Amino acid sequence: MQSIQENSKPVVLQLLPNLGQGGVERTTVDIAESLQKNGFQAIVVSNGGAMTYELSRTGAAHILLPVDTKNPFKIMRNIKKLTKAIKKHNVDILHVRSRAPAWSAYFAAKKAGIPLVTTFHGAYKVGWFFKKLYNAIMLKGDLVIANSKFIKKHIDDNYKSSITPIRVIPRGVNINYFDPQKVPAQRVIKLTTTWRLPDGVPIVMLPGRLSRGKGQLLLIKALAKLKREVRCLLVGSSQGRDRYINEIERLVAKLNLTNSVHIIEDCRDMPAAFKLADVIVSASTKPESFGRITIEGQAMGRPVVAPNHGGAPEQILLHETGWLYKPCDVDDLAEKLDMALSLNETERHKLHKLCIKNVRDNFTNDLMCERTLDVYRELLKKPRDQMKAD
Repeated sequence: MQSIQENSKPVVLQLLPNLGQGGVERTTVDIAESLQKNGFQAIVVSNGGAMTYELSRTGAAHILLPVDTKNPFKIMRNIKKLTKAIKKHNVDILHVRSRAPAWSAYFAAKKAGIPLVTTFHGAYKVGWFFKKLYNAIMLKGDLVIANSKFIKKHIDDNYKSSITPIRVIPRGVNINYFDPQKVPAQRVIKLTTTWRLPDGVPIVMLPGRLSRGKGQLLLIKALAKLKREVRCLLVGSSQGRDRYINEIERLVAKLNLTNSVHIIEDCRDMPAAFKLADVIVSASTKPESFGRITIEGQAMGRPVVAPNHGGAPEQILLHETGWLYKPCDVDDLAEKLDMALSLNETERHKLHKLCIKNVRDNFTNDLMCERTLDVYRELLKKPRDQMKAD
């Protein structure tokens, strides 16, 4: 088959389980918006969700399908519906972002004769043979995007037989939103007043949903070892995890930190929250492919303390924009927190500028979108008979 003509308006269809609130969903909407602005037509297929309206504002189309299913019979029906949609809308590239919909996407792309792109947004558990086989569908496309070097290594280590090209494209942050120059003092003062924070006391903040894997308990234990007064903000939704909230509160009381630790489940101004903090902490107990808070914190000029695993080491300039501690090590976390809190004004000013530069040089939304669209352009120029065979 011939390659797509350069004069046509390419159509890219992204596929993911749903459009709820999350990093994968945010990336999907960001790419859809960039496609619309750069001479492409964007379509998203999902089972719906909170971000559907935001997607519509980009001008992208949304097709509602139950692609979050793992039921083989429903997957068969999805293949037929997806193939029909691809032909109806003259789709040129199919980009799938999760394993469950990948089973529909792979066969639909083959039927329609179009290239398939997959993105590994996380390090899937390999486990037993059939689990690995289920995961391997994400390597059946013509090109794989890994959102960090950590994920690329995970793929190389666990799927050695794969010959699919892999491109590392880190996630990005919206530097128009996370920009300290665009957050006036009034917004920071408003949060300080609402959260009843005292003047002159350092603020340590851990943003992220309130769940065990995010390491709130680890941070609380580390705070108890600090020989200084701080206020700790645990900012994120519990999503109904009341038992975990109770566990946090019991630990806080046991360590006599009741006046020091604040749980904030609803914050609608995260840039101001980052700006009022002195140190941003990522305390994930398991490796994350790409922790968003590490670049959001740096984008606001704040030092970051994060575990030395997953994608975090790629995002931080060690001892320049942040510190890495031994994963799950309370003592080492406390030591690195103390280092971050000990910076003098000159050191903080220097770090502030380095943090912002690091993000703007490497981790912006524009860079993520540009690199992804370059992948699409590369595949569009490639004749169909050179695409990956079964």
